[in-house]
Amino acid sequence: MKQNIFDLTTAELKKIADSLQGKIEEGLKKDGMEISDIPTHIHPKKDIQDGKVLVLDWGGTNFRAAVVAFKDGKATILESLKRPLSAKETVGFEQDTLHEKMAEWISELKTLDSQVTQIGYCFSYPAASRINGDAILLRWTKGIEIPDMLEKPVGESLLRYLNSHRSIHTEFKDIKVINDTVACLFAGLSETGYDSYMGLIVGTGTNMASLMRLDKIEKLNNKEQSLIPVNLESGNFFPPYLTVIDGLVDAMSNNKGSQRFEKAISGGYLGELFKTVFQHEKVKYDFDGGDLANMINNPEQFPEDQVKVARWIYDRSAKLVAASLAGLAQVLTAQDPSIKNIGLAADGSVFWGKDRDKQPYYKELVSKELQLLLPAGVSITIFDEMSEPNLIGSAIAALS
Repeated sequence: MKQNIFDLTTAELKKIADSLQGKIEEGLKKDGMEISDIPTHIHPKKDIQDGKVLVLDWGGTNFRAAVVAFKDGKATILESLKRPLSAKETVGFEQDTLHEKMAEWISELKTLDSQVTQIGYCFSYPAASRINGDAILLRWTKGIEIPDMLEKPVGESLLRYLNSHRSIHTEFKDIKVINDTVACLFAGLSETGYDSYMGLIVGTGTNMASLMRLDKIEKLNNKEQSLIPVNLESGNFFPPYLTVIDGLVDAMSNNKGSQRFEKAISGGYLGELFKTVFQHEKVKYDFDGGDLANMINNPEQFPEDQVKVARWIYDRSAKLVAASLAGLAQVLTAQDPSIKNIGLAADGSVFWGKDRDKQPYYKELVSKELQLLLPAGVSITIFDEMSEPNLIGSAIAALS
């Protein structure tokens, strides 16, 4: 490939930001829009002093279970485990198959005792938050397909299954289900002094969340001015300036027509973009985002033309993320012009990927592009990489 078809000018990135702003604002007015804008009916507490909870985290690649304890306001992960649970591992699964796997792994936690009666579940798929803190699965992403779970409460059935399982000897009373982006947002609220906050995930998939005033979410018809977390499901954004390569990757996916933004930027698809460019050359069949980063970091080990394309794909991903953050910032500042300083809690293997000098190249590229795209007088501060934001944020949700 001689021409960089993945290149995007600053003017094009600004149009992408404007497009996302318009679609976020549509989703705040009406359900069923391209950007879902799902309110999460959990108000995070900032002053949790003591408590002990079970935390679960399933994001498309691995399932994690942990026991998190708060003491004197500080969260500590007492114990955790991680098991593979991707699209490959879940082929043919039904709901009970999934729950049995989870229950077996949860039962391995030695610090899980009768004091643990609450669960925080970081469930990283599109789900509509319920008033009781549960969520209803809207659709699967990241290649996962378990049909009998669609349009049903995620937490209720899992809670019931765990309470009846032979290997678990504690009785859970409550479960709170949140998206990983909302969990990341919650974990970032400990950073004080900002006018507003965002959560961002760029890993296997991608998504954004932010705090918004209830009265600015027109579809809720609520005149209160208190803040509520909003899970955008921004991976479903269909931005302008996608390429024919993006179209081919979408056509070959199991969810054709949806998650177009995610398919352009996330680790679950970066390898697919690369393989599609070099479909007539020898590339290993399971080449993924990690392989792409390895190629960029070790260019001397790979053909020059492949390294060049890998960097084009990777750089475009970071620029698109910057455009999406700018688009969300435009929404927040339009709602409240006093917002000038926004704090961003980010997580994900792609976002925090390191170059060969151990520097966060992707994060720095996002920061550089943001300076060109943000409205005048508005800044976004990217917090330092957090330790286990999904687990800590979900624990906060469970105790809020």
